[in-house]
Amino acid sequence: MQGTRMLERLVVLAMTGAALGACTDVGPERVVVPAAAPRADRAAAPDDVDAVLRGYLAAQGYTGRVAQTLEARLGRPVDRRLADLGRLLWFDPIHGLNDDNTCGGCHSPTNGFGDTQPIAIGVDNNRVVGPGRMGPRNQRRTPMAINTAFYPTLMWNSRFRSLSGDPFDNRQGLEFPAPEGRTLSYLPQLLVAQAFIPPTERVEAAGFHFPGGNADIRAEVIRRINATPRYRELFGGVFPEVRGGAPIVYDEFARAIAEFEFTLVFANAPIDRYARGEPGALTAQQKRGATLFFGRAGCVTCHAVSGPSNEMFSDFRQHVAGIPQIAPTRSNMTFDGPAANEDFGLEQVTGKRDNRYAFRTSPLRNLALQPAFMHDGAFVRLEDAVRYHLDALGSAAGYTTAALPPDLRGPTGPIAPVLTRLDPLLRRPVALTPDELDAMIAFLRDGLLDPAARPERLRHLIPDRLPSGRTPLSFQ
Repeated sequence: MQGTRMLERLVVLAMTGAALGACTDVGPERVVVPAAAPRADRAAAPDDVDAVLRGYLAAQGYTGRVAQTLEARLGRPVDRRLADLGRLLWFDPIHGLNDDNTCGGCHSPTNGFGDTQPIAIGVDNNRVVGPGRMGPRNQRRTPMAINTAFYPTLMWNSRFRSLSGDPFDNRQGLEFPAPEGRTLSYLPQLLVAQAFIPPTERVEAAGFHFPGGNADIRAEVIRRINATPRYRELFGGVFPEVRGGAPIVYDEFARAIAEFEFTLVFANAPIDRYARGEPGALTAQQKRGATLFFGRAGCVTCHAVSGPSNEMFSDFRQHVAGIPQIAPTRSNMTFDGPAANEDFGLEQVTGKRDNRYAFRTSPLRNLALQPAFMHDGAFVRLEDAVRYHLDALGSAAGYTTAALPPDLRGPTGPIAPVLTRLDPLLRRPVALTPDELDAMIAFLRDGLLDPAARPERLRHLIPDRLPSGRTPLSFQ
């Protein structure tokens, strides 16, 4: 009887936002415990753990079926022929005016279509994709491109966003930094609009030698593609006007890239199969970790799954999480701060000092495929990233870059101003037992991983030959 009352209390707590505490400015990958947090999920018997976890999932409206909603929300089937054209473009340096990088250089199928580096290496690279990639670094780690169809904001500072909060709904406009602003709002989905941007980014693909602005860069990209007979043939097979002799236009290039991204939905992890009624999909340890995540630890408050979060484990808001500031010894970018060793995050977009050091809550699906964690790759082990957030204030003084690549081991940027803005919920140390920590990590690492996204499953997407005739990048 006592166990039943305890279980009922847990489920009721799960269904009240107040039970998990309010999240006002809490950062990515956080682990917090609200005041008067219940401890029953720690000691629950196996049958009770299942009941508690099912209660939490029901309270969040978690279905495990978000992947199945894609085509209904697009309002059409995915065009496989257009997507395959986008796949070829993804790996072809033809649209990188520096002639050495492409989408696949930073979004690699060997890492869940994410970065192979703690901080991205864009132009002036050695044409290798993997641990051996070398060259000047950018400012942040490239996030994974898989499942981005469901993201209402894109990039670490959310500088690309759907104003409706729904990436499939452009009726309120799609907002980008200048010079684009809201001029791309006519496009049908946020990813289609986003595809306008990477070829124009100097540090990512365009380099620093081509004159002109964004429109000029796009015009040169399309000139190259139109001058390639094989691409004329491939685009003509999808777009009747091109088949009839009309030139390929940038909108068609963007549609092809986005269509390929629509095929990169990998949201069939053990937690999804469990939510759909397969109790054995999660191990006993992963279930214990999940009850901590959704319950006592309160992680789901910011790594949200409800409503516009689309079961992506992020609220897609900007928070200060107290991450150590990593500045590479060689970079294509000018960092912020008087010593040029800081990243002001959201302030770069809004110009507001109150937004300094704020970054978007990181979506957690398939994070086991990442080589590093946080916006600047400050941690290369998931265990270290979680431990840091259990006691950010206490851990900051002992942080070391020893595990990072040599060019990221220099002095870190100032941490004191970052911690001054640290969210109040992260100021209080959180005590997890070693078993609880292991359970949490097992859930995050394995319970959120779709096996179909593993490198051995995705490497076949890398083409052996490119329509442009250019030499492909070398994937390790």
